[in-house]
Amino acid sequence: MSRRSGVLELAVLGLLHQSPMHGYELRKRLNSVLGSFRAFSYGSLYPCLKDLPVLGWIAEVPPPGGARLSSGRSKIVYRLTADGKERFQDLLAEAGPTSWDDETFGVHLAFFGQTDAEVRLRILEGRRSRLEERLDALRQALSRTRERVDAYTLELQRHGLESVEREVRWLNELIDTERHGVAPGTNAGRGTAHGTTHAGDGNVLDDKE
Repeated sequence: MSRRSGVLELAVLGLLHQSPMHGYELRKRLNSVLGSFRAFSYGSLYPCLKDLPVLGWIAEVPPPGGARLSSGRSKIVYRLTADGKERFQDLLAEAGPTSWDDETFGVHLAFFGQTDAEVRLRILEGRRSRLEERLDALRQALSRTRERVDAYTLELQRHGLESVEREVRWLNELIDTERHGVAPGTNAGRGTAHGTTHAGDGNVLDDKE
């Protein structure tokens, strides 16, 4: 399974962990709540919804009240199975390099409310380490090209550098709150960081049960 497919699997299982949904509702939730999935289309989602029942992780159930599409066909509602819940917990426990990549970090973060505190901290620290390496590379590139590029290209490079710096400050704050055992956004959890920009351009989902 490709990395992108694996991330979509995590997102689908996580959303169905909240409640059963039909495919269109799932797509809307992916787009509105998990901003990193805005590029996903029906062409990406529905193959995933066909594969997961075969694996035994989700199941189709009759829609409540016999809900139907505009075409008159019954909507297919999906729910998480017991095996699917176990698979979701396994995915939440992953804290290796793939969990802090650009493509996957935001999705793991969206389900931090159901993730073990130690795993959350490892993912946040891994993401910060990855971005600190990126910062070093960007600073070196900016230093090398400063005299050879036009003003607009230079501003673009600066913008990229500042964006990564903001995310590192935001991660420092989250890591500080995790170490103090307080929830992000509370007064007790405010650290020295001032940036509030987070990875991806979507909202973070609060998945506390």
